[in-house]
Amino acid sequence: NRNTNLQRCTYLVLDEADRMLDMGFEPQIRKIIEQIRPDRQVVMWSATWPKEVQALAGDFLKDYISINIGSMNLSANHNIRQMVEICQEMEKPQRIVKLLQEIAPTTNNAANNNNKIIIFVETKIKVEEILQIIRNEGYTATSIHGDKSQPERDSVLKDFRNGKSNILIATDVASRGLDVEDLQYVINYDYPNSSENYVHRIGRTGRCQQLGTAYTFFTPDNGKQARDLISVLEEAGQVPPQELLDLARSSGGNGNGRGNNNPRWQQQPT
Repeated sequence: NRNTNLQRCTYLVLDEADRMLDMGFEPQIRKIIEQIRPDRQVVMWSATWPKEVQALAGDFLKDYISINIGSMNLSANHNIRQMVEICQEMEKPQRIVKLLQEIAPTTNNAANNNNKIIIFVETKIKVEEILQIIRNEGYTATSIHGDKSQPERDSVLKDFRNGKSNILIATDVASRGLDVEDLQYVINYDYPNSSENYVHRIGRTGRCQQLGTAYTFFTPDNGKQARDLISVLEEAGQVPPQELLDLARSSGGNGNGRGNNNPRWQQQPT
């Protein structure tokens, strides 16, 4: 158009292509690429390789070279112990308080203050709701989401990294590219909209060969994703809870295999 001319652009980088597609930016990506000269060089980076990314690569990368690090299949870091609890949506506020009391029982103990925790929720409004609930229990917590400016985000992450706040409540804006040392726990208060995002979320812990733990609240409304979650658990050598297998069956998933019958947190092997 009159403002932008991409006809002289010869080098195009699509970073986190899977994330952009997941956020619904495919029409914008295609529109931009159509404006760039055909003899361009294109580099695409993607943490996962779903069908949508494969289709995009097939349309715009010709005779491309593929460099893969690790498995092409969706897989979680095997240093992460994955814990899944099946619950109802209305039970979550009480469950999150109880869980925090178990993994970080006091705020006065310096050792517990060093246990950094990220809690992922679905919406910006819910971030602030959960933040208030947790603060009312005496925990030092902060939040990050899309409505915060970049300086605000930088300040929040600085406080989280240096231990001024040991609990960070976030939307998926923080699920990628966030590198925090000694992050012990990830809590999925809301299950994400795809298993790829689940893997990215829990991947904030268990880095640099350290062990980490991921807790996930999974509701019947998430049932259509039960089969994918089961596959991620089994690939990591962990036992899906029986309730998750049952939910997969009732929601149309295969739900095959033997499950753990523990009615609450499903303790997974390390």
